[in-house]
Amino acid sequence: MLISRTLIDAATAARLPGHDVLFVDAQFDLNQPGGRDPGKGDQDYALSHIPGAVRADLDRDLADMVTPSNGRGRHPLPSADVFSAWLSRAGWRPDLQVVVYDAAGGALAAARFWWLARLAGIDNVAVLDGGWPAWMKAGLPTDNLLPLREPTAVHANFHPAITVDELAEGLASGRLLLLDARAAPRFRGEVEPLDPVAGHVPGARNRPFSENLDAEGCFRSPDELRRAFAALIGPHPPEDVVHMCGSGVTACHNLLAMDYAGLCGSRLFAPSWSGWVSDPSRPVATGD
Repeated sequence: MLISRTLIDAATAARLPGHDVLFVDAQFDLNQPGGRDPGKGDQDYALSHIPGAVRADLDRDLADMVTPSNGRGRHPLPSADVFSAWLSRAGWRPDLQVVVYDAAGGALAAARFWWLARLAGIDNVAVLDGGWPAWMKAGLPTDNLLPLREPTAVHANFHPAITVDELAEGLASGRLLLLDARAAPRFRGEVEPLDPVAGHVPGARNRPFSENLDAEGCFRSPDELRRAFAALIGPHPPEDVVHMCGSGVTACHNLLAMDYAGLCGSRLFAPSWSGWVSDPSRPVATGD
């Protein structure tokens, strides 16, 4: 069976035998306060989804929104036990090809699910290129049925994530390079709709995640992405590149793009900007 570890197009995903694939619907509304509807993903899933797809909600399944953040950012990582419990309920098995999608080319929650799976040592997970819109545009089957999956017993462990102290030390020494996936006006500190402080981590470089996608909402070619990221990271090996955004969600899109381009091994600073500015003693930069 085909094993995809980064992206998979809709036509290829649709041809996968049902017993060999686990589709994951991770649609989520990540709009600004006042316009954000945390229940919209569940509502959209109930109306229509890829046949057999199980639901993974960003707030409920892919983040710990219950425990006080304590500097872990606006979307703190779930524990390995919580993620393992979700995998168990979904009937995940190591031999399954997992295909995860959202409605924004992977930028809202699908790439976050992909990264959590990687953190748990699961690599046969692919993001649906173009997401739900690409599936619909191709006229592929949909339904609104709740799948009946046989539960499994999953006990995953997360690989250690980069800490704020490790990041600060690596930036100070020049060993690490930090890429910020937020839109340029937020990076420069011209606007800040979500967090109490505007700006960016000193020394970070801006790579808006939207630049990974073409006009159709699909990822640009591996060669194009590789050239773009290579120009940003210069002599730094991918293993010394760290990604961040506002809360550790859209930054996963840049990490996925680098892997798709063959620049593998970069890491995520999960607390991201919201975690960094939780301590007022940490430095903040504005402008380019």
